[in-house]
Amino acid sequence: MILIQSNVKDMSHMFNGCSSLKKLNLNGINTSNVKNMSHMFNGCKSLKELLLNDIDTSNVTNMSNMFSDCSLLIELNLNDINTENVKDMSHMFNGCSSLKKLNLNTINTSNVNNMSHMFSYCSQLKELDLSSFNTINVTNMSSMFYNCSSLKKLNIYYFSNQSLNNIDNIFDGCDSLNSLSCQNELINNSFKKN
Repeated sequence: MILIQSNVKDMSHMFNGCSSLKKLNLNGINTSNVKNMSHMFNGCKSLKELLLNDIDTSNVTNMSNMFSDCSLLIELNLNDINTENVKDMSHMFNGCSSLKKLNLNTINTSNVNNMSHMFSYCSQLKELDLSSFNTINVTNMSSMFYNCSSLKKLNIYYFSNQSLNNIDNIFDGCDSLNSLSCQNELINNSFKKN
């Protein structure tokens, strides 16, 4: 059992580089005051099962690289994660090269400003539904889906370009993508050029 003191505010790099860790259950740990979870599981290359039910992430502002290079994770359910105050999701799932199922239907992205490389190198993902994403404050989506080489269907219908100023290489390496649902002309044009 992992015990976390209630006054802890920074969990960045907490399990970073735990390359032999195969299973981790963090259900119910006290994270109510945590603001930083960046690189929390970065480089957990053997991790196959990660349970995060009932953890309080309501004060977290940084989730960049949180799951990056968890290259054996096949499925990840973040429906219980509160992301209403998160501003940085860059590289969040970068290098999750075995990930086949990712449920983000209840993720709140209304305050996020950085989504660069968020799903880059998720090379086993075939479908991704991000229609619930609010991207009104996002300025950077560069390489967001970079090298998602198996991705065939992508729903980003409500993506906004109100604040967006960088979409460089957003679809580079998405060689299988043939179904894009998106009403954003800027992003659609980038897809057509790819």
